[in-house]
Amino acid sequence: MCSEKSETVTAINASNNSESATTTTITPNEYGKNFKILECNDQIKELQTIIRDRNTTRSDFKFYADRLIRLVIEESLNQLPYSECSVLTPTGAIYDGLKYRSGNCGVSIVRSGEAMEKGLRDCCRSIRIGKILVESDAETHHARVVYARFPDDIAQRQVLLMYPIMSTGNTVVQSVNVLKDHGVDENSIILANLFCTPTAAETIISAFPKMKILTSEVDSIAPNHFGQKYFGTD
Repeated sequence: MCSEKSETVTAINASNNSESATTTTITPNEYGKNFKILECNDQIKELQTIIRDRNTTRSDFKFYADRLIRLVIEESLNQLPYSECSVLTPTGAIYDGLKYRSGNCGVSIVRSGEAMEKGLRDCCRSIRIGKILVESDAETHHARVVYARFPDDIAQRQVLLMYPIMSTGNTVVQSVNVLKDHGVDENSIILANLFCTPTAAETIISAFPKMKILTSEVDSIAPNHFGQKYFGTD
């Protein structure tokens, strides 16, 4: 991955856990081909159960959340474009393999999205990570972006947008709009998510039908305690 030093900082006051998993598309007629969900095997279901259990200690919560994050990040990276390449092995043989087609970066939606940064860095040691801060009104749930920090050349990169819990989808919509304002193509954004409600899925897909979305679960009740539990602020 890229290791450039340059970055852009923007202030905005607009109202407006080496594991792998396969994916399957949920109900294509409902969500479309760009919405994918991790295959619900027993391991993933156990991780989701531990995270939702009110009796789970914080240390256990963080450990198992990191495992689920790693699975989602691994599969999100699998959605990036690759190109064919050949390398010379130590034995002198030629190996035909793959490499990333272009530069990539991560963007976390503060604060809960920052929980996914370690999982991304564990997979991509030199990847750049930007941040977006979104504030939501407690009563109306209206979201507004107040701060964004990205690599200078983000418009030329594939962007892995990280946000673990989506209840309404409003925060993600505002964040993607800011990325697009910075020149990022909708096709170049992959949203990595842990838990998503049907309402949020419909909201985001309606707003950005070309954006790829990967989640571990779609359920009407999202574990909204995730951020507080993960960072120990509950």
